[in-house]
Amino acid sequence: MYKGIIFDFNGTLFFDSEKHLEAWREFSKRLREHPFTDEEMRDYMFGRTNEDIIAYLIGKRPTAEMVEKFAKEKEAVYRDMCRKDYKNTVLAPGAIDFLNYLKENNVPRTIATMSEKDNVDFYIEEFKLAQWFDTEKIVYADGTIPGKPAPDIYIKAAKILGFPPEACIVVEDAVSGIEAARAAGAGKIIAMASMESVDLYKNIPAVSQIIKNFDEIDKNIFELPCLKNHIC
Repeated sequence: MYKGIIFDFNGTLFFDSEKHLEAWREFSKRLREHPFTDEEMRDYMFGRTNEDIIAYLIGKRPTAEMVEKFAKEKEAVYRDMCRKDYKNTVLAPGAIDFLNYLKENNVPRTIATMSEKDNVDFYIEEFKLAQWFDTEKIVYADGTIPGKPAPDIYIKAAKILGFPPEACIVVEDAVSGIEAARAAGAGKIIAMASMESVDLYKNIPAVSQIIKNFDEIDKNIFELPCLKNHIC
């Protein structure tokens, strides 16, 4: 039984990996004259900060000015792609029903994403996230949190929920994010196979369940808090 749940966002609550791939491939060509390979994307982009990604592409630590410039350009392209593809700019399969269940049963929940503030603000508005989440509790890349696979983001998210990480479920799609959750001591890690094959996650011991739809999560794994006017 678990007391809270922490969601990654990109590739987990929102299947946007292809849009990020396309935007980063363009910037990869600008910075080093050839695009990211799929393997590089998996190992050096998913779940990482923009600074980490740019450092990998140019082979050295970038200046703060370089990070800000490249990141803003890339993310603006990405958000424009989302707006234009409005039919596919929707929450993941089963997510709305699952989030409604969590809300109705008062299950503590938050989002832990390595997206930066401009994108988080976009998601809050575009997906009306305030109906399910306390948006002030969303953990994002604010310049103080190391990128995944460092465990910091999930340790911070669990603390915000008021529980130790082992009392929390983490839902992730990125290998680096799964490692971050494992290193943080998450009680259960669910892999969302939004883009990668199910076989990839089968080889990761820390993964307890692999899903493609939030309907596949057993709702009975939560220790439901006592609700008002409910006899526990």
